[in-house]
Amino acid sequence: MPFTLNRRHVLLGSTGLAVVTAACGTNNRPMPPAPTGPFRHGVASGAPDAGSVVLWTAVTEDGGGEILFQVAQDDAFQHIVWEGRETRQYIRENPLSTYKMLAEGLQPDTRYFYRMVHNGVVSPTGRTRTLPSGPVERFNIAVCSCSNYPAGFFNAYREVADTPDLDLVLHLGDYLYEYGMGGYATGDAEKLGRVPVPAHECLTQADYAARHALYKSDPDLQAAHAAAPWFITWDDHEVANDTWATGAENHNDDEGEWSDRRSGALRAFHDWNPTREPEDLIGGMSTIEVGNLATIALTESRHTHRTEQLTFDSFPIPADSEDTPENRALVAQWLRDVVGDPSREMLGADQIAGIGDAFRASRAAGKPWQVLGGQVLLGRITMPNYMEVLPGWLKWYVRNNDDLAWDYIQRSRFDSPFSFDSWDGYPAERERLYETVLDASGGMIALAGDTHNFWTCDLRTGDGRRAGFEFGATSVTSPSPFEGVPAPGVHFGRITEAANAEILHHEPYAKGFMRLTMTPEAFESEFVSVSTIKRRGYTAATESRWRVTRGDDGLELDAV
Repeated sequence: MPFTLNRRHVLLGSTGLAVVTAACGTNNRPMPPAPTGPFRHGVASGAPDAGSVVLWTAVTEDGGGEILFQVAQDDAFQHIVWEGRETRQYIRENPLSTYKMLAEGLQPDTRYFYRMVHNGVVSPTGRTRTLPSGPVERFNIAVCSCSNYPAGFFNAYREVADTPDLDLVLHLGDYLYEYGMGGYATGDAEKLGRVPVPAHECLTQADYAARHALYKSDPDLQAAHAAAPWFITWDDHEVANDTWATGAENHNDDEGEWSDRRSGALRAFHDWNPTREPEDLIGGMSTIEVGNLATIALTESRHTHRTEQLTFDSFPIPADSEDTPENRALVAQWLRDVVGDPSREMLGADQIAGIGDAFRASRAAGKPWQVLGGQVLLGRITMPNYMEVLPGWLKWYVRNNDDLAWDYIQRSRFDSPFSFDSWDGYPAERERLYETVLDASGGMIALAGDTHNFWTCDLRTGDGRRAGFEFGATSVTSPSPFEGVPAPGVHFGRITEAANAEILHHEPYAKGFMRLTMTPEAFESEFVSVSTIKRRGYTAATESRWRVTRGDDGLELDAV
């Protein structure tokens, strides 16, 4: 979702990055030259297992001929271990075409180099690896989400590319955005030279393919793809904002059939990424098995089961209602009967059962870490009472400048959910998921994107049992909902933490990604921030770092 509180990118402000604990480094590189030749969209690998990996590239050229895929043990390609060939037609309606092949018969837990050759032209070299099948001492993952091309430069991707000993990149969705020029987060697009292509909102397969091509032309994204294999899950913007199983908030009847738009968008998604394609383009839950160390279950939370999101149109009282016991009772009933309706689904029973089966097998195999890779936050977030905690001058500003934001602030007095698109909009199914996880593995580590903020959450069932811990990745570039109005001295993260027992840490202003380090003894999550997205020179810093261990009483968390 474009995580704004009222769909018009308003509300509240930022004081800048509040916590920087350790400098990571500075990158003052000038903009690299635009790639030329047939491989100007770079190379990528993805979806590895212990013996194979998907290789991807795009070729821009009118001529035909063979495309040779090569995997080698060395970057000089003196020891080639696999080759594959694709034939490119001489005459093509569109000279830009994508190609991918499955490189098989590889050794487990092994790093490789790969490249493509077309008509004597050699592509950039990429680095990839297979997953381990046995003992693992250490495994490093970069977790990204929400990369909006017109919003700013992909400095976070450059930092990912420069991460030493990187084993895997996990992208949790909103790899691109569907909006056209003048839409969400395009205010600086012309100044930055990052105008979306096509200029209009994406509706057709050709539109989405052109948007993917634009993103893949970015040198920082190309570098991150070439640095390690990726697993890429979608959220909503790969098709349209706030998608549910049969529609989306950002889709209207005059934009054509929803099913046609979705199938075109997902076809382009698979064409332009190193994915293993399900027959129906959508698929469901999948797992990543990291040797004897971890099982990562990746969910499909948009197109298979999700019930349409609620909105505040269903709120039972006007936003400016008096805070009385009678009104609180009406809101409590609405939370119980409408928001808490047991029929509301995000994953569906089959996916939840699959997660339970995967985690149960993982624990039976002695793996210490069961990880859920989702898209939206599981952590329970109730709106802070902004009427009480915000300074009077800020409330005056919002009241006199935006009616919808003022309604949101007034409504915060009644303990409403922060977002209906997250798991707070599906609390009954969240409880079913927690019970399944606890029965299968005794607890999990959850990963999420979507919010454009960093989060650390202590996940609890309705009766207070710990279901695990959650780490939420901020965006690569997409705006935070708290960037709209300058608010000196107001840190909305601390306000959120104070109002919510499950929210241990909330950083609402940073851009960046997460670095995960898994060992048999600990699971560490480092929140890495970049100092700017409005120019290419930047400084990277550790915003915070967290360590999970498994004690006698279950999972335990420490800030480190």
